[in-house]
Amino acid sequence: MLTVYSAPWCFHCRETIDFLKETNICFTLVQIEEASPEIVEKVVEVNGGDDWVVPTLEYNGQWRPGQFFNEALLTADLKKMGVISK
Repeated sequence: MLTVYSAPWCFHCRETIDFLKETNICFTLVQIEEASPEIVEKVVEVNGGDDWVVPTLEYNGQWRPGQFFNEALLTADLKKMGVISK
């Protein structure tokens, strides 16, 4: 299942979550500020090692670093990750 690492104050996280809900993509939501140190460390690593960036996505070991919400880019990345069919 797709995992979304998010923060409640993050506009791009909310947009990403709304998009996933609207397109009926199942996901697990992890609030980064409440996550275990191990999870935070992995999200930091995925985002270049300096700090965590949200929304960061993970699906079957494939990671998408945090980015501004862009529906077309998100859709393309979800297809590449195998979350949605091509």
